[in-house]
Amino acid sequence: MQRWRGLEEIPGDWGRSVVTIGSFDGVHLGHQLIIDRAVERARELGVKAVVVTFDPHPSEVVRPGSHPPLLAPHPRRAELMATLGVDAVLVLPFTAEFSKESPETFVQQVLVDALRARLVIEGPNFRFGHKAAGNVELLAELGRAADFAVEVVDLRVSGAAGGGEPFSSTLVRRLVATGDMAGAAEVLGRPHRVEGIVVRGAQRGRDLGFPTANVDTVPHSAIPADGVYAGWLTAQGELMPAAISVGTNPTFDGTARTVEAYAIDRVGLDLYGLHAAVDFLAYLRGMEKFDSIEALLDRMADDVKQARELTEQV
Repeated sequence: MQRWRGLEEIPGDWGRSVVTIGSFDGVHLGHQLIIDRAVERARELGVKAVVVTFDPHPSEVVRPGSHPPLLAPHPRRAELMATLGVDAVLVLPFTAEFSKESPETFVQQVLVDALRARLVIEGPNFRFGHKAAGNVELLAELGRAADFAVEVVDLRVSGAAGGGEPFSSTLVRRLVATGDMAGAAEVLGRPHRVEGIVVRGAQRGRDLGFPTANVDTVPHSAIPADGVYAGWLTAQGELMPAAISVGTNPTFDGTARTVEAYAIDRVGLDLYGLHAAVDFLAYLRGMEKFDSIEALLDRMADDVKQARELTEQV
């Protein structure tokens, strides 16, 4: 799959495309419906399927300081889209100047001149252009004049998560924030993940016999509620069952909020400076302040036992 940042990286000989546009944060099951349809139609038409997205999130430019918690950084989104059969992902830098472009300018520059769209697939609530002035009706009108069609896909899907609320990135963020990892996984179609570089922390876990990877997460990451979780730690291409702690380590009067993962039954693991991912399977308990190190160690041993059993069942 090709990855482009900015229109200038698109090959000059790029053929016609089926295109879908959106933030697609998390690439949840609703997003997957629309991406799957774009790939399906591209195969039928004998052209390429392209996803267009934006960085940073438009809200951060339009309303600085309002960046929503991030469900997946762009490299992760691209990986997920590649598994769905997407041929190329175009990330458009979202700037103040770009936000002022009219719907007509956006269509001409991106869909017509750059991607040579033959078909654009969108959800019914798609908006684009300055002050979100464009909608699917305007897109279809502009398409008729520019030789591309527009297909609207109903991406509404729901389940038990959120009490039957339609799946959305907003719903996933709320579920993650409350520690409902089962609900988040239902919407995403996989466990929620955070990732970053493993950094040196206080190294108390090593001293206690439970060495952890302290993951310095990507800025704006959607971090689950404070507590202990079962899940997996992935580093250097290896998926390892893990017990995960999120919080400030209150037993030691900590103040910095961290994400730390103990790779169960692994000895001598040195991941400092490496990229790692933490997948959250299940919430085990809240963050607690213990009266003694012995009480903490007893609870940590129980956490590891639970995490081992839960990950073995998957």
